[in-house]
Amino acid sequence: MPTLIAGSLPHAVNILDAGSLLAAFGALGITVVLFAETGLLVGFFLPGDSLLFTAGLLCTTGSHGTTHLSLPWVLAAAVAGALAGAQAGFLLGRRGGRALLARTRNRHLHEGLARAETLLARYGHGRAIVLARFVPVVRTVLNPLAGALDVPAATFTLYQVIGGLVWTVGLVLGGYALGSSIPNVDTYLLPIVAVIVALSLLPLVIEFVRARRARRTAPAGASQDDAARDRTPR
Repeated sequence: MPTLIAGSLPHAVNILDAGSLLAAFGALGITVVLFAETGLLVGFFLPGDSLLFTAGLLCTTGSHGTTHLSLPWVLAAAVAGALAGAQAGFLLGRRGGRALLARTRNRHLHEGLARAETLLARYGHGRAIVLARFVPVVRTVLNPLAGALDVPAATFTLYQVIGGLVWTVGLVLGGYALGSSIPNVDTYLLPIVAVIVALSLLPLVIEFVRARRARRTAPAGASQDDAARDRTPR
């Protein structure tokens, strides 16, 4: 029978492994993980994307050591964790400001902060808040950053709800659809999760490549400008 919490805990829980988390905590674990990943700066390393997709798969298979998960419970748990976490992160940033973000010494968080600022500058508040949901680490730091930058609360709430619903419901239903259409899909669970993780990291790779190209071309452009100035008659 579908349950909210798994019936028994394994001897060891790997918090980086979606299957292990679901086996230990069931749908309730989804709420906790997504709240930590989107609302607390300590949750940037948690497997949000793969957790949602795997939970959708396990709503149809009930394998990988978990109790069979209920799709309505999984959707409710995912939405609750993602929306409450983002709002908590926003309030944290509003009260703590940039000082809170500056105190962290984690390199990944600082890189995520830079990407979050780029998103806000390039796309504006609404689109950046929605897009950040799909970029690991960025979705952790953008919410407190939005609070620190005094993004209007109504604007933030509207777009974080839109982004949160699209992200959570989309990934869960994607996993559910795949599990419903392919027999014994749980046999391929690890490769599927690996693909999801790789796809979730793709925006980071693209941004990294762009940043490297920008650093390479900037000196060349500056040298050409210097040379042009040297050739200018005085």
